[in-house]
Amino acid sequence: MWNQRYTVDEYIYGTEPNSFLAEHAKKLVSPVLSLAEGEGRNAVFLADLGLEVHGIDGSEVGLTKAQALALAKGVKIQTEVADLEMFAPEANYYGSVISIFAHLPSAIRHKLYPLVERCLKPGGIILLEAYTENQLAYNTGGPKDSDMLMTKAKIEREFPNCEPILLRELEREVCEGKYHTGLASVVQFIGKKKS
Repeated sequence: MWNQRYTVDEYIYGTEPNSFLAEHAKKLVSPVLSLAEGEGRNAVFLADLGLEVHGIDGSEVGLTKAQALALAKGVKIQTEVADLEMFAPEANYYGSVISIFAHLPSAIRHKLYPLVERCLKPGGIILLEAYTENQLAYNTGGPKDSDMLMTKAKIEREFPNCEPILLRELEREVCEGKYHTGLASVVQFIGKKKS
């Protein structure tokens, strides 16, 4: 599905970074792991700030566009085509992990998120924004399956080894290409791995 969606000339979520990520990017430390990086807008933004970024996605088409965007912006990013259901990042390696609208079924999250916590160095930062279950009432983006949507309670359960610096649900305007546009219900999380 994602290869098909990304097989167009335009960047379907735009080329600008997620605004929540941009607002808090100074909290991030290299190397940064980006889950479901897609067409590269967030990885390229972080690389432009001088961070080393490793973008993971299941779509080779998306990541080819990510590399093209990096080249156009004069930065380098590392990309890897990987199924997040099978992905096992190196333990205690990353300074930060970002997850921007990376909606996964709970069965995959329950396998992946402990590995995400494990891959962070002590004191490492995770930054996540996702649509909440309330997003089902909107028609402005995200999956139509509540199991793939997030809440504060899910984040607290699924990242038990990360101390929340910020954790909130809110409504906000999201303007990220044609698939994420309009008023939306989101959850935002910044957590610090416990030492």
